[in-house]
Amino acid sequence: MVVDEAWTEMAVLFRALVYATVFVSLILVFLPARVLEWSGVSRVPGLGIAQIAGMIVGSIGALLALWCVVTFALIGRGTPAPYDTPRGLVVRGPYAYVRNPMYLGAATALAGAALFYESLPMLAYLIGFLLVTHAFVRLYEEPTLRRRFGLEYERYCEGVARWRPRRPG
Repeated sequence: MVVDEAWTEMAVLFRALVYATVFVSLILVFLPARVLEWSGVSRVPGLGIAQIAGMIVGSIGALLALWCVVTFALIGRGTPAPYDTPRGLVVRGPYAYVRNPMYLGAATALAGAALFYESLPMLAYLIGFLLVTHAFVRLYEEPTLRRRFGLEYERYCEGVARWRPRRPG
């Protein structure tokens, strides 16, 4: 029985990491690379303050997003993918501080890239990402979670903000 649970947990974690890899590859690597290519940015001439700050900010965003993926897998027994969602409402880990930490992690990683490359087109991509994400959260995710989890989700929304992190309780 314990072995079966361990394998199930590993399978969920594997599915979550595969989804995260696809999401990161497309949204945080492939599309931003196209933006940089389109805007004529190919290389940074050297490492300066902006590049170091960009690496730090980008790393913080990537770590936050990874923490979210692992939390979904280990606590929620699911993935961030709409077709393989957690089995229960995830309100622990980074979700105790803000309702959408994965998107904030991705946005922070994009902000790090914009800083690193000192790129206004990358900043525009970040703004577009935030607008699309906000619309997706409001029009799809929140109504879906309300239908699925009802009062439990309503209480969660009352105590945890959508975008501005704050201390739990």
